[in-house]
Amino acid sequence: MSQKEELVAQALDSFAIELPSWGFANTGTRFGKYVQPEAATSIEDKFADAAQVHTLTGVSPTMAIHVLWDLPAGLADVPVIQKLEKKYGIRTGSINPNFFERQEYKFGSLCNPDAGVRKTALQHLLDSIEIAKSLNSRDISLWLSDGSNYPGTQSIRKRIDWLMDSLVAAHTHLGSSQRMLVEYKPFEPAFYHTDIADWGMALLLARHAGPQAHVLVDTGHHYQSQNIEQIVVWLLREKILGGFHFNDRRYADDDLTIGSMDPYQVFRIFHELHCDPEGLKQTAFMIDQSHNLKGKLEAMVQTVSTAQELYAKAAIVDRDRLAELQDAALIVEAEECLREAFWYDVRPAINAWRRSKGLPEDPLAALRSSGYIERIRAERKAQNTNSTVSYA
Repeated sequence: MSQKEELVAQALDSFAIELPSWGFANTGTRFGKYVQPEAATSIEDKFADAAQVHTLTGVSPTMAIHVLWDLPAGLADVPVIQKLEKKYGIRTGSINPNFFERQEYKFGSLCNPDAGVRKTALQHLLDSIEIAKSLNSRDISLWLSDGSNYPGTQSIRKRIDWLMDSLVAAHTHLGSSQRMLVEYKPFEPAFYHTDIADWGMALLLARHAGPQAHVLVDTGHHYQSQNIEQIVVWLLREKILGGFHFNDRRYADDDLTIGSMDPYQVFRIFHELHCDPEGLKQTAFMIDQSHNLKGKLEAMVQTVSTAQELYAKAAIVDRDRLAELQDAALIVEAEECLREAFWYDVRPAINAWRRSKGLPEDPLAALRSSGYIERIRAERKAQNTNSTVSYA
């Protein structure tokens, strides 16, 4: 085995990426959605699909769940989830509260000017923490759609204070091994100001909340051409990077599959993470995509496989040589050193690793030949065909 093959195998042995439950269900845009006959129609469908992806790839043993979508009865639904975990061999991953669907959240949730609405939103967050405790889930992923659309219509100062108070209150309820991941987004659905608009705001909020609060980076939640890997380095340096929601985009928060638009960016992010082994150990990798046109299962398997390839490419960067070239300001040589790893074909080494684990060399081809998609399409078609298609 060559040195590169050894590095690839070592990297993949420690690599895991979490699947999102909502990635298996029917999704769409604010204009509507196109129903897929094989889409998951229940939480059990989602566990079954996640298990299929993990069986084919070997690196996705957990599934993120959305509280209102997957546990509509809250804590009362925990026994159902626990039974599904045992049945399908998939553990619950991050717990995602929902702060954007209730009618009361029209003017915000934790930042709403109505103290009663803020109390409702905080209680939902506390309930989500308790759900996470019951399911032995480490991470509570916190994304707010809070913001405003027009200047002068909300007090930005007051909203900062309300938000900080809520996060401090939530932090006091965390178990000793739990983390609260604070996500940011520059715009949408709010278009004048968003209450957690960038990584600096998320960092300050996490610091204020307490030591178990960290920043969650969604690769789609940035302005065009923003240097995401530089943000990653800063967060690693400050020891406050908690995790990623991986997807790709062409314009804004497009939720496209990983690497479909800019695989080099994902590679650069993974490279910076490999430069900080301790930070890497503490960083959770999660998928957050909307497969509106691609088949749900195919898109998920394709995504996981692509993530493995880009992670493996980043693992083989000759970082000692790169450091020497950087110190000598040999810019062409340094860039080529990085590019050499990106252009190296890691697929043979990944295939060898998969064979050693009893996994199919081509997970996507194995999915297509398994008959699984045809079976679930037949089982779920009627329910999906009769489902209500909503439009904005």
